[in-house]
Parts: sequence; C-alpha cells; structure tokens
Amino acid sequence: MALNSLGREIPDSYAGKKLVPYRDPYSVSPEGNVATRALRRVNPGTSKRLSSLGEAIVASGLRDGMTIATHHALRNGDFLLNAIVAELAQLGLKGIWIASSSVHPVHAEIIPHIKSGVIAGFQCGVNGLIGEMASRGELSCPIVVRSHGGRARAIMEGSVKIDVAFIAAPCCDEYGNMNGYFGPSACGSLGYAQTDALFASCVVAVTDNLVPFPVVPISIPQTLVDYVVTVERLGDPAKIVSTTTRITTDPVGLQIATYASQVIEVSGLLKDGFSFQTGSGGISLAVADKVRGAMGRGGIKGSFGCGGITGYFVEMLEEGLFASLMDVQCFDQEAVRSIGRNLAHQEIGADFYANPFNGGAVVNRLDCVILGATEVDTSFNVNVNTESNGYLLHNTGGHSDTAAGAKLSIIVAPSIRGRLPIVKDRVTTVTTPGETIGVVVTERGIAVNGKHAELKEELVRRKLPVKEIGELQREICKITGTPRPLEFEDEVVAVVEYRDGSIIDAVRRVKG
Repeated sequence: MALNSLGREIPDSYAGKKLVPYRDPYSVSPEGNVATRALRRVNPGTSKRLSSLGEAIVASGLRDGMTIATHHALRNGDFLLNAIVAELAQLGLKGIWIASSSVHPVHAEIIPHIKSGVIAGFQCGVNGLIGEMASRGELSCPIVVRSHGGRARAIMEGSVKIDVAFIAAPCCDEYGNMNGYFGPSACGSLGYAQTDALFASCVVAVTDNLVPFPVVPISIPQTLVDYVVTVERLGDPAKIVSTTTRITTDPVGLQIATYASQVIEVSGLLKDGFSFQTGSGGISLAVADKVRGAMGRGGIKGSFGCGGITGYFVEMLEEGLFASLMDVQCFDQEAVRSIGRNLAHQEIGADFYANPFNGGAVVNRLDCVILGATEVDTSFNVNVNTESNGYLLHNTGGHSDTAAGAKLSIIVAPSIRGRLPIVKDRVTTVTTPGETIGVVVTERGIAVNGKHAELKEELVRRKLPVKEIGELQREICKITGTPRPLEFEDEVVAVVEYRDGSIIDAVRRVKG
C-alpha cells in the first residue's frame, strides 16, 4: 500500500496492474505513441452484414479473457449490453471484461453472468446495483472507475485494449456508416463511441434502423466498421433522461442557484465569448436560467455550451446566446432532435471533449462549469462516486475533467441531504481533487477556495454570504450532528482513476 498526495491509501497493484498514486492534477505527462489497430481490407462486393449478435461475436474472434465495449448514449434505456452478455453466456465464453463508457442500473440483468464467471470485471464506472453488491462483497469483479476524458486517454494510450466494440447505431447503412440522430432509438451524439471505433480491434455496428447507403450525416464512417448486425430494438430513448430536466421550484435549490449565478457574475467571466457547462439536474438548470437572463439583459453572446446537452441549452443556442453547442452526449429528446437540425449543434468525441493527453481538450476552454456533489470536504475535495453508506453507486462522468479544465468550477449542493451534512472533514471517496474546485455553494453560504482570493474579496464586498468552508461545515453539523464514521474492510472493490491515469482513491468493502 502507498499513500497518494491526498493521504489516500492506494494498493500497489489491482486487477493485475501496477498502480501509480495520484500526485496533482497537471504534472503527469504522456509517454509513447497513440495506440494502433491492424490494417484491414474489404474488397468490392464484400458484405459486412451478419445475421445475429452471436454470429458477430464468433466472427470478431472474441475469446476468453478479452475485452468488449459499448457506449451509454441510451443510458438507462440501453438494451444492447444485456443482449451481448447473454450471447456471450450462450457461446460459453468466460472471463470477459467490460470497458463500456458507463454501466447503468438497467444492466443489473448481467449480475448472474458476473457470478457465473462470464464477466470478469469492469474497466469503467458502474451505476446502481452492480456497484452496491460489489461494495457489500456480494460480487467479485474488479472495477476501475474512469472519467470520460480518462477513458478516452486509456484507450488511446493502449492501457485499455478493446478487442470488440459493439456500437449501438440508431441510423446505419449496410456498409457501417452511422449516426445517432434518427430512428426509433435515436440518442443524438455518438461521442463516446468515436474513440472505440478508432481503436478497437474489431468494430460491430448494431442497428434497429438499417437505411439505404449512404447514411446522412455520417458520425462514424464505414472505414472503421467491420460488421453490421440488425436487431429488433437497441433501446428505449425515453429513458435517456435519468434526472429531472426541469428547473427546480424548491426554495432551497433556488437559493443555491441565485448564489451561484451571482458568483458567476462577480467573477468577471460573464462577457462576450463566455463558455459554460452545467449538469441536467434542477439546481444546475436553475443556475443556467439565471445566467441566461443575465446574458439577455447584458446583450452577451457566449462562445459555446458543452458536455451533455439538454433542451435548455438548445433554447439558449436558438436564442443566439451561444454561437455553438459542443455535444458529447444528449441528455434529453429535445437535444436529440436539435443535433439533427442545428448546424451549430456540433457532435464531438470524448477525446476532443476531455482527454488530458492530446493537443488540447474542449474542457480547457471552459470559463465556468456547474457541478454537483455527494460530499465535499474541508479541503474542497469532492465525492460523486460513493453514497453516504459507502456503496459505489455512480460513475465519475466528466466531473474531474471539467473541474480541471474550467477557469471556475462551482459545486452546487444542498447543505443537508438525507439528514446528513454535505460538507465533511474527509469525503468517503475522492473523485475530484480540491485543487481544481473554485467555489462551493449551498443555501447556507458560499465557500471560496483560497486560489480565488480576488473573487472571494469581491463577493465579501458585495455582501454575499461568504464563509470559510470549515465554518460552513460546523454550522451544518450543529443541525445534523456529526455522522458516525463508516467502517470498511481492507478488501478493495474498486479503484478511482484520475483523468491522467493515476489513482486518486480506492473503494473498499463496507463492513456489516
């Protein structure tokens, strides 16, 4: 075991790989070259179409111990990963690793196949029952949690080798050109699948909407695709939405949003060329609404909105408040419809969005990002992976990527959640290091990281409720009491990889 720079105990190795402890957000530099894949040739008249997922698995050469990947643009409406794993079991394959862009609660269906040994582990974050059962010691499957940018980096540098990528393609032709804009399972941007298509040894396009050649427009081209399979249904796009996509009406949430929008205005960033990202939750959208009003009043035209895009950002684009949207994933149906009709609504890949090891990711150009939190500690470290009971229930998403890239990262969260304080001495799990967090906003006050001293001074001058983060924690704990510390076994059930590949924390089995 070794301690990283945040004082977190990290195993020397995990799932057969030596680990590098986290040091800081920016100093790790890449070595070597971008990973390669074998050249291939498809002669005129050759058909790429296969009759079933089972036939595609056999044709791909997938063997015991190899790695597969899918994308999560359909989120909790995805049918494909479950269907693939069922086929793997039918074919008698064992020890397969999953390196999807995310695993969601809908994928609890694969739990029996984890127990039977068909699935060996996850080179990705998990949401829901799989992580909970692993946290209780009821599943034995190593889990390596990565951010969106960190996953793209790992694939491109070759530390995660995808043997077969199965890409859910809502609109696809027989030669493998595809997009996510149209069809019964339309999901919008295929941003997370782009890296898989470039670097997987074999790429299988799976569609429920085979259209005449050529697909228009092309998000992922035929040149990267080996096989095409049609299925009855890829998923249910109505379940892309996983949280509320409406502005909160809760007084606490509205107060948080008011304070956060005031922080943005005071920061001096809200001017022509402003770039912005929020989540899809009610508080984040309330912040966006207040920023939208300020931009309208001030005649401000922003540069771009980015990340997972909602219909709310589409409205801001169509009102002329942003020149462009950079979309790696559509968060609702209005965003799906927009990407097919708005030229300025641009589809981007996860590498372009947030990979720290390239010529510069979009997150580096962000002025401000609004982020949520399960917990924050008095060093501004943030946890979004584990819940208050210690269970691993959430993926990292772009949290640590955007916090590292943006000029100002703002955490918005109620001070008390489920009768527990949001601010703690020490978070259960570090997802995003405090060095990359600018401000924490609750309804009880605003805590500003010391690196933003001028912003803090100006907020105080304008008589906003600025408090030291330790003071905020003590105030909250006077109401909630100090929670009893969680108890963990020594067994590591997951590691949380920072975006540069170093290990920022380990998740251990919960006692009891």
